[in-house]
Amino acid sequence: MPLAPYASDAAHSRGRRHPEPPVRLRDAFQRDRDRIVHSTAFRRLVYKTQVFINHEGDLFRTRLTHSLEVAQLGRSIARGLGLNEDLVEAIALAHDLGHTPFGHAGQDALHDCMQTHGGFEHNLQSLRVVDRLEIRYPAFDGLNLSFEAREGILKHCSRRDALALEADEPGGVARRFLDGTQPSLEAQLCNLADAIAYNAHDIDDGVRSGLLQFDALAELPLVRRHRDAALAEHPALAGQPGRRLLFETIRRMLSAQVHDVIDATAAALAEAAPASADAARQAPRLLRHSEAMHAEATALKRFLFAALYRHPQVMRTTDVARQVVRELFAAYLDAPHELPAEHAAPPDRHRAVADYVAGMTDRFAVREHRRLTGRDLFGALDGPAAATF
Repeated sequence: MPLAPYASDAAHSRGRRHPEPPVRLRDAFQRDRDRIVHSTAFRRLVYKTQVFINHEGDLFRTRLTHSLEVAQLGRSIARGLGLNEDLVEAIALAHDLGHTPFGHAGQDALHDCMQTHGGFEHNLQSLRVVDRLEIRYPAFDGLNLSFEAREGILKHCSRRDALALEADEPGGVARRFLDGTQPSLEAQLCNLADAIAYNAHDIDDGVRSGLLQFDALAELPLVRRHRDAALAEHPALAGQPGRRLLFETIRRMLSAQVHDVIDATAAALAEAAPASADAARQAPRLLRHSEAMHAEATALKRFLFAALYRHPQVMRTTDVARQVVRELFAAYLDAPHELPAEHAAPPDRHRAVADYVAGMTDRFAVREHRRLTGRDLFGALDGPAAATF
């Protein structure tokens, strides 16, 4: 499908921080995607928490499988709108590269540890990973991604952090947070695909874990409508053991949300009529749900927050995860010789320790904490599979 006039075109990319000549067979955004897939940080996502701690079950989502699901949804929507699928895929695959072990619990703990040293935020850390921390090329640090990929990775940013990034890169990826413009349509799309993906797969994982009951979920309009449609078409599902009805309900929910985004965004694009990708950046945010779907998705998100993310069992292991990260940070700060050589003597030791801890997988963090403290905090938990988010 040809690109729409408002799509990002690799031939007109704003380029890379370190200029590189073009290569055969792949354009700039395809190279971005390939560099991300081959990065160390991307491989680590397979052992990083999405909702449930990695070692607690082989079938729960991880940051890697989540990123793949966001990329799949993103490409489907991009195809329906004439946007650049390769750029959407690159942003989707990279958007969680800066996540800590143990998900948001790890991020919160690292932010507390770094309060007087610039703080910590996983989205900003994702940009730091692709700009600095990946060491793969002889001529520069980082992956040297295109401006458009980096812009999409930086999903949100405080004014303080935006000012710091702008000082280092005038007119760069943080400028829009200061002048009130939007990112590319492909970046806007990834934000929506992210939310669609995690709402759907957290239902699946929550029911699989036993912490959510499908009957309670079916009280929500978005879930109930698609469950009822599935039963109307396949009435035998009502009496079948297993999870076929749940899977069919989620499948229909995903399809409905994808089509809703395409239809609502197409209407917004027709009204705004941006003639180019840069014109779309000057418009209000154009990637959207319809008002009705937005309300239903928000209700689902609130339900998951209360019933799953704040479930007592989840909160119990969240507290342990925070403790593990805080104690790892303190241990490395007090004994920098325990760090690998490349992290041991930097100009900013606090940031170097945060970089190292943030890059850990769940299981490596648990193992290192046990080695440095002699304690196994997760092993001390009683009850069924531990969970965090």
